[in-house]
Amino acid sequence: MQRFIPSALVVAMSLGLAACNKQAPQGEHVSINKNPYPSTYQPYESTELLIKNATVLTGTGERLDNADVLILNGQISKVGENLSHASARIIDANGKWVTPGIIDVHSHLGAYPSPSVESHQDGNEMTSPNTAYVWVEHSIWPQDPGFNTARAGGITSLQILPGSANLFGGRGVTLKNVPSHTMQAMKFPDAPYGLKMACGENPKRVYGSRKESPATRMGNMAGYRSAWAEATEYKLAWEKYDREHKLGLTVDAPERDIKLDTLRGVLDGEIMIHNHCYKAEEMAMMIDLSKEFGYHAGTFHHGIEAYKIADLLADNGSCAALWPDWWGFKMEAYDMVQENIAIVDAVKNSCAIVHSDSDTTIQRLNQEAAKVMYRANENGFDIKEEHAIRWITQNAAKSLGVEDKVGSLEAGKQADVVIWNQSPFSVYAQAEQVFIDGAKVYDRNDDKYQAKSDFMLGQQ
Repeated sequence: MQRFIPSALVVAMSLGLAACNKQAPQGEHVSINKNPYPSTYQPYESTELLIKNATVLTGTGERLDNADVLILNGQISKVGENLSHASARIIDANGKWVTPGIIDVHSHLGAYPSPSVESHQDGNEMTSPNTAYVWVEHSIWPQDPGFNTARAGGITSLQILPGSANLFGGRGVTLKNVPSHTMQAMKFPDAPYGLKMACGENPKRVYGSRKESPATRMGNMAGYRSAWAEATEYKLAWEKYDREHKLGLTVDAPERDIKLDTLRGVLDGEIMIHNHCYKAEEMAMMIDLSKEFGYHAGTFHHGIEAYKIADLLADNGSCAALWPDWWGFKMEAYDMVQENIAIVDAVKNSCAIVHSDSDTTIQRLNQEAAKVMYRANENGFDIKEEHAIRWITQNAAKSLGVEDKVGSLEAGKQADVVIWNQSPFSVYAQAEQVFIDGAKVYDRNDDKYQAKSDFMLGQQ
């Protein structure tokens, strides 16, 4: 026979148990260090600098002709006409163009470095569908010569991502593209981590070929859902522990799981999603998945069919990081149009980005953006340089969560600046001088500012 216990008695029993718990010695609170490998980046020494008489693309959609950029204390101080400063060194940029530093949101430099030999291939942990426990920064070789060639192309910041074999590939990291002997000295201070995810053919091919799950797209989706369900329970367990410990109760901390630490970071809004995903219906499913588990779907990378759901991406606040003309190399990359980026960009509140995913095209990301502008205008769009530059500056910074620091030439932002010999959208464009935090890190005409990897010294 079921016995009824009055609610008042239940409350009294609970209070009594709590009192007993309080009488036991409470252990030290267990907390997780969310930044165990902090940035040690220190800006190079900079000088007061006034760039005069240039065509300036601010990265905000504005073009200023015969304009000046004043850099003080490593930051943009002013942008406008007829600027002066008593002690600033003057660069006469008459006939030249000035832009914010170029940002590549999808790179594998350092993790898939040159020379491309098997012992250097450290970007894809193909051992489990969920490797959210790996951090690509622990694979980065900062002596990769590719960082130097990218800098010569105007790249001042870049996100390094793990590969796309897995449903959850691990954490990505954003770097300042400065010469360094350690990864941490390149690490962009306070930039959010990213979590690499992958849709479609890659994970189902890798694991299906081993007779493991996932072997289908429905298996992919089930894998994501199972992982997020587990992460939700992990998050609740730690929150319960923190809450009860704060009340003075004697409680044991949950068992630590570094895979779930990363997924929890996404659920807490601290880690941004970067999703390798080609097909329109899969991107839509990933947005629904994010709503099911209460996180933001972040940025979709590659997105060959992004043009089909441009309105959905904009409504969800998702950026789309895309190629201008890579397509057809597998079935999910088949249904491409070369106006893809322009169509995504045309929707209000959109966030279109040109990315590289290549150690060679990263050196010409400005011309990759030019391809899009040319092809779109050939087919009825009216896109100007001052707008298109945002695809590799301001929008890219937004995707990485650093738009308050870089991505545009605005007062108070870090002075990541490129001086070009002509329009960066010309096939003849060359980055002549590159500055990071106001310090010159590249000069096409001065060997002193053309860093060489230690690995390359003495090589023939």
